[in-house]
Amino acid sequence: MLICFLTSALYRIAIGRLCEKCDGRCVICDSFVRPVTLVRICDECNYGSFQGRCVVCGAPGVSDAYYCANCTRQEKDRDGCPKIVNLGSSKTDLFYERKKFGFKKR
Repeated sequence: MLICFLTSALYRIAIGRLCEKCDGRCVICDSFVRPVTLVRICDECNYGSFQGRCVVCGAPGVSDAYYCANCTRQEKDRDGCPKIVNLGSSKTDLFYERKKFGFKKR
């Protein structure tokens, strides 16, 4: 039990950033209400040229990223690195957008 706690604490060290366009948004649900918990991202998502980039769109980061009160209450802040969680949902959204407009995969 202690080992799991230590590895998860070391896994998410870097603080997530947001650009001017995404400033004030919750990283998970995109709401602009009550920022509560500071976003932590994994070291792989904050390495090299990705350091200091926006968690949502990848533009240069200006301010710290926060989870809203509802996402914190639902414990979505503990799902893992939000960059990876958002990547999965954006790929799913892209699939359904392509299906809706009838675009074929190349």
